[in-house]
Amino acid sequence: MSDITIRDDRTGGRLEALAADGEVAGRIEYFVLEAPARALVPVHTIVEPAHEGKGIAGSLARELYVIAAREGIPVAPLCPYVVKWAERHPDEAPAADPELLRAAKDWLIAHPGRF
Repeated sequence: MSDITIRDDRTGGRLEALAADGEVAGRIEYFVLEAPARALVPVHTIVEPAHEGKGIAGSLARELYVIAAREGIPVAPLCPYVVKWAERHPDEAPAADPELLRAAKDWLIAHPGRF
């Protein structure tokens, strides 16, 4: 993983893992929920086939929680991979408030073309 750099493209709603050559090796697609409280909501985790098995998805999930902690906001995961990662790492990934999860699901339903 030392040859991977992670960058947050907040405007594009992507947390990207970049290979040494600048290629996007993987990403988490997410949105920022504003109500009932601000939260980061990961929807999809994608790792390109040539980069599978290198720990990229886990590094992206971990970095998303680090960013959220730095900003003082929770993560409300809808992405199945991030949900499982959070279950395996409860010390790094606090459980999401059920109300935030419901609001995130409602937002996603209201914006069907977004993801």
